[in-house]
Parts: sequence; C-alpha cells; structure tokens
Amino acid sequence: MPNQPLDDRGVFLLSQIGHHIAYLFTARLAPLGLEPAHFGILSHLAAVDGRSQQELADLLKVHRNAMVGLVDELEERGLVRRAKHPTDRRAHAVHLTARARWALAAAEAEAEAIENEILAPLDDAERAHLVQQLRRLSAHAGLPPGIHPGLQRRRRATPSV
Repeated sequence: MPNQPLDDRGVFLLSQIGHHIAYLFTARLAPLGLEPAHFGILSHLAAVDGRSQQELADLLKVHRNAMVGLVDELEERGLVRRAKHPTDRRAHAVHLTARARWALAAAEAEAEAIENEILAPLDDAERAHLVQQLRRLSAHAGLPPGIHPGLQRRRRATPSV
C-alpha cells in the first residue's frame, strides 16, 4: 500500500514503543548505577548465582570478551564478586553482592512500574493477549526467550577521564 501512514504500520508502532520503553528504562536505571545490560546479567545471576563468566556468555549469547568487560563493570560497581569456580579451576564463578540484590530489587520495581504505565490502557485479559502475541512474534523472529538482543550489541563504555 503506497504512502501508508507510519502509525498504520505495526512494525513502526512496535519500534516506536520499544524505543520509548528502552529510553525510560535506561533513565530509571541510571540513579541505581545500572544499565540495561547490567540488569540482564544480574537477573540471570539471581536465578542461578555462581555461574561462570563463560556460562553467562553462552546463556546470554554474548562474546566471552564482552562478558568479561560487563562483569568487570559490575565488579567495579560492587555488584558482583568473582571467586574460584568450585568445579573448574580455570574459571571464575560470578556471585551477586548484597548491594546487587538491593539494586536488582529496585530495578525490578522500576521495570514493573514502566510496564504498568505503558500497559495502563489495557485490562488484564488484553495484557495477557498482548504478551502472548509478542511471544509469538519474538519466536518467529528467532529471538531467544528472556535475552534482549541489545545485550549482544552493547559495547563497553570508554572510561571517563
């Protein structure tokens, strides 16, 4: 359909809303000293604390060198600590600190608040239907569940001078 208005295109609307949500989430994590990539890693560590850096890289589909940089950032912020891995002497296990558990809880509250704000016009049944449809689209696109593709493209920020 030629000259179709952008707001009639589902992909445009998904992109517009996604960008808006990413901006909000990034802004709300900043006071916590977190970035969205950190939130993803901390969330996966909260599920299984003590994973190796390689396990995290494989799970999140991030190059192992990029994962080292991300874990370095988290360690610099006092959110994780590295320890000898209990079963692989060549690996480091990554553990959440008490500060990380506090920051993660605060970040999860922000994520919940954003979800409630964005989805406020929808009732519970509409929300459930939307999530079901979005999962279907995500699966069709070949996106791994629970892993944000932005994490794979993230570059370590250059240190400020």
